[in-house]
Amino acid sequence: MQLHFKDGRFKIMQITDTQEVSFVSPDTVKLIELALDREQPDLVVFTGDQIKGYSSTFRGHTMQKLDRVLSVLLAPLEQRSIPFCVTFGNHDDNCGVANHLQMPLYAKHAGFVQGTPRCNTDQGTFALPIFDSDNRAPAFCLYLIDSGKKNRDGIYPPVTPDQIAWYKAERDRLHDACGRYVPALVFQHVPLPEYFDVLVPAKKRQKGAVEAFYSHADEFYVLPDAALERGDFMLESPAAADWDGGEFAALKEQGDVLGVFVGHDHNNSFVLPYQGIDLGYTQGAGFHVYGPGKKRGVRVFELDEGGSYTTRTVTMDMLCDFRPANPVGEYVLTHAPTSPNQVTRHMPKLLAGIGAVTAAAVLLKKKR
Repeated sequence: MQLHFKDGRFKIMQITDTQEVSFVSPDTVKLIELALDREQPDLVVFTGDQIKGYSSTFRGHTMQKLDRVLSVLLAPLEQRSIPFCVTFGNHDDNCGVANHLQMPLYAKHAGFVQGTPRCNTDQGTFALPIFDSDNRAPAFCLYLIDSGKKNRDGIYPPVTPDQIAWYKAERDRLHDACGRYVPALVFQHVPLPEYFDVLVPAKKRQKGAVEAFYSHADEFYVLPDAALERGDFMLESPAAADWDGGEFAALKEQGDVLGVFVGHDHNNSFVLPYQGIDLGYTQGAGFHVYGPGKKRGVRVFELDEGGSYTTRTVTMDMLCDFRPANPVGEYVLTHAPTSPNQVTRHMPKLLAGIGAVTAAAVLLKKKR
């Protein structure tokens, strides 16, 4: 399937971090369905952690369970004949099935699109051109990159030198074919270390300050005022690659990349410019994992054939009067610590909150 602009426009929807277990939350499906109906995108881009691979619910008959879960997640797209593409996050292969072995489960569904993968074992890294309205030549390009997972020491590495070399080769190949560098967006799961460069250092007790970890341990950050005024939010520290592997420098090199958009940190949703490239976060869309409550959502991109784009998010509270299917579970997931580093510090407060909600639910049941 060859993607192309229609009357100079092309709409993309990014869905990230559905992180579903072997029984899919009806709220996750509802969000996807309502967002698709409202926006009617030309393409959906899944940017990783489609499944919560570490969930014990995937133990035993794993491939069959994966197949069933992905069928439920993709059904809303198939029913609406909307094309989709996929890259992976840090949790997809926690189930014991390697990412490149999961890709055939996606590929059998109607609407699946994929450029040529970087290699057989890196099926989540590929270039996807979008042709002009006459369907003659690429007018835009999407680069999807499988950003990998933590090292054994718990640190996120940057994308590999081989992936960076692949991007450069694809970029230059398009240039030679088109006679110009083709405007592009990059989608991956884990953010680049440069995401910290667009944040504002803050004091520990400053309103909205989030605590960072690893190479940014003991540091606190907030979003710039302009982002907050726009409605962007950052409720947890970026769990970015912990050192610079040269990816940003490569993406900046020829000016073709307009923006990089990631998921991974479910409670973050913002777009900030850095040295000519937009660095963007999209909040999580899944309801079987922690997230920003009714602000869970998707990100929409409207591309212009002339080489520009705009972007915005669509959240659950914009789509409906949200009533969670599992109120107690939703409370826990909305208030849960977002990283292992926070667990020991915040677990007493979380347990107290769970106890209060459970007690209230018991009292309400008795009254009824």
